[in-house]
Amino acid sequence: MGRKYIDCREFPSEAKCTVAISADSEQELEEAAVQHAVAVHQHQDSAELRRQLRTMFKDGTPPAALG
Repeated sequence: MGRKYIDCREFPSEAKCTVAISADSEQELEEAAVQHAVAVHQHQDSAELRRQLRTMFKDGTPPAALG
């Protein structure tokens, strides 16, 4: 399995977050993404949040800039 990532820049929010997180496993990426979503975006850790985050995972590494 290759590297996976999630990039907040793809999901505009009031926080104007520019964090991108990548990992070698989906499990590791999920844990880091949940911690970020709870700490920065004030989401509650739940099964639904984890499902939603997993649908946003992409293969590879985040680009240096969007667009």
